[in-house]
Amino acid sequence: MRVVLNVLNFVLGGFLTTASWLLATLVSIIFIFTLPLTRSCWEITKLSLLPFGNEAVHIDILNPGESNALRNSGGTLLNILWFVFFGWWLCIGHIFAGIAQCLTIIGIPIGIANFKIAVIALWPVGRRVVPVEVAQAAREANARSRFR
Repeated sequence: MRVVLNVLNFVLGGFLTTASWLLATLVSIIFIFTLPLTRSCWEITKLSLLPFGNEAVHIDILNPGESNALRNSGGTLLNILWFVFFGWWLCIGHIFAGIAQCLTIIGIPIGIANFKIAVIALWPVGRRVVPVEVAQAAREANARSRFR
């Protein structure tokens, strides 16, 4: 089912959103001061191409022991830089794609996936795209370690 939905996503506009993320990735590589944003661009490019079966998870959930204040404050600063240069127009692109896809019955699940990516497009720094099963296992392990 995931394969069918990912193919429908690509056909019904996912290639445009993926192309916009690739463009943002290339721009972040070209400008030196946006180079730290390149990994986040690439991670969400993967999510935009294959949104079904993958999930964007914060690195604090994947590696809870490696969290520190310096990393969190640096990530916040990079997210603000991201929002100014890339985040707002990528978010708007996903919202418009989601609205257009929701106009057809077959495109509703794909439109909902675009709305989820639109939220991530605003603040993507510190997120990694992993399979849904890995994200669920990381959340369960994190919850077990918290409540021991």
